[in-house]
Amino acid sequence: MPVVESKVLVPVSPDIAFAVSQTTGEARLRWDPFIRRQRFVGDATDPGTGVQTLTVHRLGFRMISEYVSYRPPSTVGMKMVTGPWFFAKLGAGWRFTEDTPGRTIAVWRYNFTCRPRWLAPLAERIGSVILQRDIDRRIRGFARGCTDPVVLDAARASRETD
Repeated sequence: MPVVESKVLVPVSPDIAFAVSQTTGEARLRWDPFIRRQRFVGDATDPGTGVQTLTVHRLGFRMISEYVSYRPPSTVGMKMVTGPWFFAKLGAGWRFTEDTPGRTIAVWRYNFTCRPRWLAPLAERIGSVILQRDIDRRIRGFARGCTDPVVLDAARASRETD
């Protein structure tokens, strides 16, 4: 199963970095270049293990994903429930560790397999290049979000409601 990963050092504590990574709505759109829109599925209003989200990619691809782990302020993991036909499986996760007080190393990782099976070896090599570029772009956006006062206010507000 191919894995792509990107990491960045951000000038906020792990709890704020974690909260930024889980922003939704306009705050999320300010930093995440991947999505056109994202919302919780069903009655959910907050992230947590078992909660599902609908994400629409900027090119129109749709995916429903589910939180498989949610451990503020250190880790979060998700898996694709339904999504683009070419993914047999797709998972993603964040890990946050304190570098020094007020600075956090954020790591974002995808793992995936492609279909059809006979095309998977080639598709996964191509997918690794595309997804690496995508995750690098997204984590740079995340780093910008960690310095954006609007995003930081939204992240702090979400922590107060937890």
